[in-house]
Order: sequence, then C-alpha cells, then structure tokens
Amino acid sequence: MASTQPVDRSIDFRPVIRFGAITLALSGLLFFFYPAVRPWHDESTVSGAITSMSAGAWVAAHLFGIFALILMPLGMLALCAMSAGHRGDRMTFIGTVIMWLGAGLALPYYGAEDFALHAIARAASSGAQFDLLGLVNAVRFGAAAAATFAAGLALLGIAGVLLAISVWRTAILPRFSAVPLAVALVLLFPQFYLPAWARIAHGVLVALALFWLAWALWSSSARRVTSPSPSPFAEPSHAGVPVGEHR
Repeated sequence: MASTQPVDRSIDFRPVIRFGAITLALSGLLFFFYPAVRPWHDESTVSGAITSMSAGAWVAAHLFGIFALILMPLGMLALCAMSAGHRGDRMTFIGTVIMWLGAGLALPYYGAEDFALHAIARAASSGAQFDLLGLVNAVRFGAAAAATFAAGLALLGIAGVLLAISVWRTAILPRFSAVPLAVALVLLFPQFYLPAWARIAHGVLVALALFWLAWALWSSSARRVTSPSPSPFAEPSHAGVPVGEHR
C-alpha cells in the first residue's frame, strides 16, 4: 500500500553555499598573491623585462591569477543556489554566466603572459639574439589577444555589477555584501595602467571583497537554505486568495 505521508522534496543548498564560500575565499587570497608576488621591474627596458619575466616568481604570480579567475566564477554557484526562487534570481544567473565568459576570455592572455613571455625572457637571458621587447609587445598587444583580453575584463566588470544588483534585490545576504566586488571588478581593467603599489592595493581590494562575500555566504549557510521542488502532480494552492481573484 502506498504511503499517504507527504514527501519532502526540498533541496538543501548548504553544501553548495559552503563550497562556494570557500572557493571565493581562496580566489580572494590568490588575487592578492598575484600582484604581491609578481616581480616589478621596468619592463620597457631589456634588462627589466628579463629580470621580471625570467623569474620563477613571474610564473607563480600569473598562475595565482589564473586560478583566481577560475575559482571566482565557480564560487558564484553559491549565489545562484541561494537566490533560487527569489526576486532577482534570473539576474544572478545571468551575472554568473557573464562572469564565466569573461574569465574564459581573459585566461588565454594570462597564459601567454605566464608561459610565453617567461620562455622568451629565459631564452634572452641565456644569450639568444633577438628583439626581446618586440616579441613581448607582439604577445601582449596582438589584435586578437588584446581584444579578447579587454572583452574578458569588461565582461567581468559587467558581471560584478549585475551580481551586486541581484544580491541587493534578493536580500538573501546583506545588501552591500557584493558591492565592493563590483567596484573591484570594474577597476580590473584600468588598474593594469597603474604603478605597482596601486596594483597591489587593487589586489587587496579584490581579496577583501571576496572575503566579505564569502563570509556572508558562510554565515547564511548556518540556517537551512532550501529550494522547494514540488511534485509535478501536485495541485496548485490557492489558499488565502479570495474567490474570483485567481489569475
């Protein structure tokens, strides 16, 4: 005989939210390490370019940046889980998708900076004769590379703004908890034209913004966060709706 007891079809999103919070915190740490570990020399000169780009710290720093860009969109899955069924959940999803696209477009450029420029600089340091600065500029400012990188950074900024608006609208977290990240991502493109100290300061800003959002998500996971998954055979409930006002 079939049971007549109601079945709880709600989905517990706490594991997803906690995973996202940890991922965002790790991303913030890596965003800080990227400019903090990166060697800073005058790369407009041959000696400065060789000193910076041939160093092991150059490779490590850019790997930090690469993994930071991978982990940040992954952590936004927690926001999607939290906002499901709330006002603004569609914007959360769109912002997350745009962030994934932006990170994907930016990552090849980081790879070229990390591996290609490092290999070129190591060859130059070993005495190979070629136009080092010409090759560096060709890698950095080629039309396709520059266009995809700029598009990726722009999409990351747009994603940050959309996610801040969605957090504000859903009110599932403190309303300002995603605003610092939006500011940091909007500044992601112009900070590349700033001196070393300012780029390190920007890394601190991104880290703090991600830490704050991660803390807000982790704190929210202390309560049971679920999304109802009703049976497709359940009758719609009209409780509390006066007769004649069903729509």
